Amino acid sequence: MNVPDKLPVSVADWLSYLEVFHPQTIELGLERVNRIRVELALQPQFPIIIVGGTNGKGSVCAMLESILHCAGYAVGCYTSPHLLHYNERIRIGKKDIDDKSLCNAFTQIYSACSVRGISLTYFEFGTLAAMYCFVQAGVNAAVLEVGLGGRLDAVNIFDADCSILTSIDLDHVEYLGDTREKIGFEKAAIFRKNKPAICAEIDIPQSVIQQAEKNDAILYQINEQFGFSKQDMHWDFWGPESRRYSLPLPALRGEKQLQNASTCLAALDTLREVLPVSMNNVRQGLMEAIIPGRFQVISTQPLIILDVAHNPSAAMVLSQNLRATRSTGQTYAVVAMLQDKDICGVIQALKNDIDYWLVSSVDSSRAATADYLINEIHKAEVSDDDHIRKFSDTGSAFVFACEQASKNDRICVFGSFYTVSDVLQYLNTHRSK
Repeated sequence: MNVPDKLPVSVADWLSYLEVFHPQTIELGLERVNRIRVELALQPQFPIIIVGGTNGKGSVCAMLESILHCAGYAVGCYTSPHLLHYNERIRIGKKDIDDKSLCNAFTQIYSACSVRGISLTYFEFGTLAAMYCFVQAGVNAAVLEVGLGGRLDAVNIFDADCSILTSIDLDHVEYLGDTREKIGFEKAAIFRKNKPAICAEIDIPQSVIQQAEKNDAILYQINEQFGFSKQDMHWDFWGPESRRYSLPLPALRGEKQLQNASTCLAALDTLREVLPVSMNNVRQGLMEAIIPGRFQVISTQPLIILDVAHNPSAAMVLSQNLRATRSTGQTYAVVAMLQDKDICGVIQALKNDIDYWLVSSVDSSRAATADYLINEIHKAEVSDDDHIRKFSDTGSAFVFACEQASKNDRICVFGSFYTVSDVLQYLNTHRSK
């Protein structure tokens, strides 16, 4: 454990320290972080909803948070990663945690680590900080997003009153396994005995069913115990305990959002005794839920879309959404990705939707170089050299796209959280001048 000369006093200083506090960026396992939880006496007395899955976790968390907030509950929501500020990861009452509360949580966790002689990873520290803040604030409910997998993720030290699996696909295969069965086994380990386990994955791996049986969880599968039907400008939900008709389409854009929304309502259906919500709460919550970077439209002429899609299944959803918002002009892609992602799979998923590829790298030790991305684009035979251009950074690529695009064209920024964050930072700086 790296011991500082003096404790950090700002969030920025704490984050810099936490990056070197533990010798590894990721160390799967629950023993260390659980010992610190015990040392801090973190025994939450409020309902906890844990959300895992490959894609869709952020949208489900945002909808749950919004609906419960509209119902008058003080809701704690923990998600990752962040786009601009670390405080985005921890929200109470739909507001980012303040610096003072966050620094206090970090200080208390550090003290517990010192007592036990234990070091934690960046994510483990943040997970404990989130729950510490929620307990201190006296929230009525908490929504926790799994960071990686489920079985050995720090979030799994807390017992869920309801667990949700949004989707199961190949990602982080070096940690979770190289098949959907292996990944499903890891993710379904958030299920708890005699507690509802909501699964929105249509093609459910057998390992998920086996985990539910092993853990004695009560499994609810989409299209079996719950589901939805879309009408012209509204949709209907049917669940294990209720039906809700003529619901408004979610504010979150995308073809997958009704599936995500029905998953939220199924979870709330099972928690109706402890977290009752009205029809008006559901309507208002769906219309007010927002989440930056998920098919986020920031301009209409030209159409500018920000999407953190970084694996093939998310890229396929992005492709569906692009086709649903067809443009009469050209589509410019501003893309940068991490080396450990399935870059070829992402390119293949979007190859018929992109006219011009504006490629760069991001500021991360895991970043793929622009040259590597261009080579992958060439291998996929999706474009010629006249339609591919390399840039030193994502901001430069975005500026070029804005200069080239007419009002009938569209610009799609995707590939990673870093990519979207870079563009948001550029926009914030540019607009402030």
